[in-house]
Amino acid sequence: MASPLDQFEIQPIVPITVGGIDLSFTNSSLFMVIVVILVTMLLNYSMRGRALVPSRWQSLAEIFYETIADMVRDNVGTGGRQYFPFIFTLFMFVLSCNLIGMVPGSFTVTSHIIVTFGLAIVVFIGVTVIAIAKHGSAFLRLFFPHGAPWWTGIVLIPVELVSYLSRPITLSVRLFANMTVGHVLLKVVAGFIAPLGIALGVIPLAGLVAITALEFLIAVIQAYVFTVLTCVYLHEALHLH
Repeated sequence: MASPLDQFEIQPIVPITVGGIDLSFTNSSLFMVIVVILVTMLLNYSMRGRALVPSRWQSLAEIFYETIADMVRDNVGTGGRQYFPFIFTLFMFVLSCNLIGMVPGSFTVTSHIIVTFGLAIVVFIGVTVIAIAKHGSAFLRLFFPHGAPWWTGIVLIPVELVSYLSRPITLSVRLFANMTVGHVLLKVVAGFIAPLGIALGVIPLAGLVAITALEFLIAVIQAYVFTVLTCVYLHEALHLH
């Protein structure tokens, strides 16, 4: 019986080695390209025939747009409007990777920590650069709450610093862990169906259907949470709260 972890194995499609570094085009790379192409096609097709009374596809695109616009407005404020394109792109990429990973035979890009950490570190560096560019040395106030007694800095500054530096880790692990555990569970439950036969196999089949529905919900929620936390970090960078 195949291991439930086999579905996460990265396979090279086009082997490429430069200076001893493996830069191969893999199945993970392929599905990231597929995600970008599908999202681009979806949005372009949805808005190609814009109308006052929207079609189903236009309504879908507008739902995505309004959801992220409201998220930015509520969590970042008017100052976050200029960062909307990045946040919208981030949400659509993570959501699409999560959902495409639910298709049998596909590859779940967000089940690899290197991918989720790559996204998280881009957010972390971007937010930090924005904070420094906007506030200069006043950015350091983020590690010492305003109004706190000076002597508490001995404890507060290290705690706040560790908390800040751990953001890309917590942001990436949350998404990676949820997607990985869910897919492993699906594979394990599916493995009981055939051995139990037609009569008893109905039980794990029913469980598989329920878990699959839950995994679709988790895929959407995790994309939403990843984007919300990005907005929260951006808000702190802009306002130092």
